[in-house]
Amino acid sequence: MAISQTTEVVRIRSQVLEEITKMAYENRLEKDIVNVRDIIVSEEGPRYRCCIHKEKAVLRQRINLTLSQSLKLSQEEAAAAALAGKVEDMPLITVMPEACDQCPIDKYLVTDACRNCLAHNCIHSCPKEAIMVVQNRAYIDKNRCVECGLCKKSCQYGAIIEISRPCERVCAVKAIVAGGDRKAVIDQKKCVECGSCREACPFGAIGDSSAVVQVIQHILNGKQVYAMLAPAFAGHFGPKTKPGQIVEAIKQLGFYAVQEVAYGADIVTLNEAKEFLATVPEQRPFMTSSCCPAFVTMIEKHFSDIKDRISSTVSPMLATARLIKANNPAAVTVFIGPCIAKKAEARKHAGLVDYALTFEELTAMFAGKRIELDLVPDKGFESAASGTANGFACAGGLVKAVQSAVAGLDSEAIVKPLNAEGIESCAEAVQQLRAGKVEANFLEGMSCYGGCIGGPGGLANVRVAKKLVDNFTQKSAAATALDNESAAIDNEKIGHWHCR
Repeated sequence: MAISQTTEVVRIRSQVLEEITKMAYENRLEKDIVNVRDIIVSEEGPRYRCCIHKEKAVLRQRINLTLSQSLKLSQEEAAAAALAGKVEDMPLITVMPEACDQCPIDKYLVTDACRNCLAHNCIHSCPKEAIMVVQNRAYIDKNRCVECGLCKKSCQYGAIIEISRPCERVCAVKAIVAGGDRKAVIDQKKCVECGSCREACPFGAIGDSSAVVQVIQHILNGKQVYAMLAPAFAGHFGPKTKPGQIVEAIKQLGFYAVQEVAYGADIVTLNEAKEFLATVPEQRPFMTSSCCPAFVTMIEKHFSDIKDRISSTVSPMLATARLIKANNPAAVTVFIGPCIAKKAEARKHAGLVDYALTFEELTAMFAGKRIELDLVPDKGFESAASGTANGFACAGGLVKAVQSAVAGLDSEAIVKPLNAEGIESCAEAVQQLRAGKVEANFLEGMSCYGGCIGGPGGLANVRVAKKLVDNFTQKSAAATALDNESAAIDNEKIGHWHCR
């Protein structure tokens, strides 16, 4: 199965996950955890840091993060804590200090394209008189520069460029800054836990904590562990892999049962459609979706004045977990998808969703249990969800589902949709709606480009994933949520799908 971008960062992260899951399944994690560093880093192996000691220091922090433990613990202490079921109360997305390269932070730089022109627009535009001519070209005095960017804008040659850290550049909510030691620092008051910074850092210095060991321990202890499989699953394991093989492989890992989160999406669709009809426009001018936790967090942290516009309907993950817990209170619920932000949502609703894993972590579990997906028998799989529910995985799919449900419930109601992909685009869309500059009454916000299929914990190229998901949606027995009779019955049976 192909990972969308198999860089050395991805390879090392996957290797750590695979070694740890293998040891966990074989009941030797606490005894052999100290060997992981020697397996991955050796004198003969490739070198990415200055020396082997630096390599192992970085790897120790990565291992602790993979165990969801403090970076300060020893490997043995971290393994023991993870095996005991402990999850450290720490930020979900963390900068590993040993791995951060302390990227240069001089934001504006004069290049060789400077001609020392007569206009000297850069000098005249600078409010702090920080620019002068030295050796026949412009020079920026860093002691005076306030990084306003006016010099860059004014240079007609484009000779002044802006340099920013990859993690800082990709963060649309400006949650990452350089600390006094030039190492990256994440401001948790601003962070929406989308995971973009993890993907952007070319040094692999930013990681997300994993509960893969804790999940395996529940399985080994004989608990009834349910895998809640995200709708995007059909697009992330390659065109030759059948959905039935994926489901069967998950069961071979020891999961008690596999439940489609898309089935919960049908229930969400029915409730969001009813909520829209009941509140828009009488109580509020527009409503936003509530399925993407990073998008919801963005509104709560950065646009709190309109958080009442967020749909109060729970996400498909929470709806699925409620169904499982209602039928089996002893169940351990584990969401599996391409999303890192779902881990934060699971923490927020601990006891309902017990854990959340990514497809990347699921793949590591397959490797740890020595399951070759291509060789797993296809025992057949028919989706219990509608086509529009399975389409939740792709950008625009959610709003399409809600539109069809609204039309079926009230033929005179009109949904004026707007969908945004990426946190920056989501923020722009919210600003425009809030200011009344866009004629829309329902906003679908997805923190990842392409929707959930573009999540940082995924395995496939977005375009490939979309094509596979689109093909899968066409095989659904029910076309829309209103056609899914069993979802309608469960919706009425549980009857409390609001309050995220």
